[in-house]
Amino acid sequence: MTGATMAQFEQYIDGRFEAGNASFDSLDPATGAPWAQMPLADAADVARAVDAAHRAFVAGSWPGLTASARGKLLARLANLVQEAAPRLAELETRDTGKIIRETRAQIAYVAEFYRYYAGLADKIEGAHLPIDKPDVEVWLRREPVGVVAAIVPWNSQLFLAAVKLGPALAAGCTVVLKASEDGPAPLLHFARLVHEAGFPPGVVNVLTGGPEAGQALTTHPKIAHIAFTGGPETARHVVRASAENLARTSLELGGKSPFVVFEDADLDSAVNAQVSGIFAATGQSCVAGSRLLVQRNIRDAFLERLIVRAERARIGAPGRMDTEIGPLCTDRQRSHILELIARSQATGARLLTGGAAPQGPGFYFPPTILDCSDAPDAPCLREEFFGPVLSVRTFDTEAEALHLANDTAYGLASGVFTRSLTRAHRMIRGIRAGVVWVNTYRAVSPIAPFGGHGLSGHGREGGLAAALDYTTIKTVWLRTSDDPIPDPFIMR
Repeated sequence: MTGATMAQFEQYIDGRFEAGNASFDSLDPATGAPWAQMPLADAADVARAVDAAHRAFVAGSWPGLTASARGKLLARLANLVQEAAPRLAELETRDTGKIIRETRAQIAYVAEFYRYYAGLADKIEGAHLPIDKPDVEVWLRREPVGVVAAIVPWNSQLFLAAVKLGPALAAGCTVVLKASEDGPAPLLHFARLVHEAGFPPGVVNVLTGGPEAGQALTTHPKIAHIAFTGGPETARHVVRASAENLARTSLELGGKSPFVVFEDADLDSAVNAQVSGIFAATGQSCVAGSRLLVQRNIRDAFLERLIVRAERARIGAPGRMDTEIGPLCTDRQRSHILELIARSQATGARLLTGGAAPQGPGFYFPPTILDCSDAPDAPCLREEFFGPVLSVRTFDTEAEALHLANDTAYGLASGVFTRSLTRAHRMIRGIRAGVVWVNTYRAVSPIAPFGGHGLSGHGREGGLAAALDYTTIKTVWLRTSDDPIPDPFIMR
């Protein structure tokens, strides 16, 4: 496919669309062939975008808008996202390989995040302090922190952009959104919706690029907050770069989420949730339930059902509605998965199903299950696959289950399946993770904060907490007495 026949996308800076000085070909994961030409932002592009966002924040029309007016713009954007959801879903499926029935469902719900923050914009309040001094009134104002660098990976990118853009814009910040160079088409198209919604120039800027763009963005002196989603190693670079401008950071990173199934669980529900938790999105999810911890006396029955489901999964073209497993986004992901499986087998992990890449075009990989019962130190229990690979451990007691669940440097999500309310509460208290799902998995809402700790990062996305993260507190002291202030140098 030649450049002349490929789809063309543009970056969005200061209210204008532009091709940029450089470009790159984006590959269709289902075929491995190039299908679109994307702009490749360099340091100069980033500088222009940040300057535009800074102007919009300090001198443009954005500071003059009331919170209610900002909310109306977000509501308009929500409507446009809902209307454009089918097209956005097609682009995400084509550019990332995520199956169409997942992208359609997820993007349709993304509009609800913008609606939530549209309603929240004029409800970010300060406070009056009952100060311990006479003749003084003291109150707190919550004000936007400034220009936000939002760095989003290719997977679930419209959702991950919404949980940054929504609260940042509601708080009154301006944003430079950097899409991943792997599959940026949906976010570049999303920029057209921002433009159509009527946001003032510079308030939202959307570009894509590699390490040069990322470095330029995270070190720019006018960036006040960096909201990053990605892997821990890249996050370390982000944190080091943020030292240049002392920007705040919120980091939503990876995970090795435990999926704990007790003997009293509803097995059919637990199997269905585990299939969704690890094989949906071809396992390319930060909250993938990649460590199955199952009680010994139901282990065989549970795995038997799970293996059947894994082997029956329909692998195919991501644009087909009957496909259940699409391709991985990139070939380097597939190479990483194969290498990690091999290292895990070398330490004693046993392959129960899957494990080999199919022949033919595209970056496909089958649902894979590794039994680590005799391999407690297998790398697959520690390192993130970011693919459809499940590692299995067995436990006997609740205490052992809790120990295994917490035996990780990550702390993003977790799942517990049990009919015992008291056991569920004990596990909720004991699991060290930012999210605990009980008898469900992968549920999200704009109302509920989301995030983790440890190697899974810090900060929260979603809910009121996220909007407050994009504000700073100003303390105001007002003297109410008309009496002159005494001269401090006169003895009394």
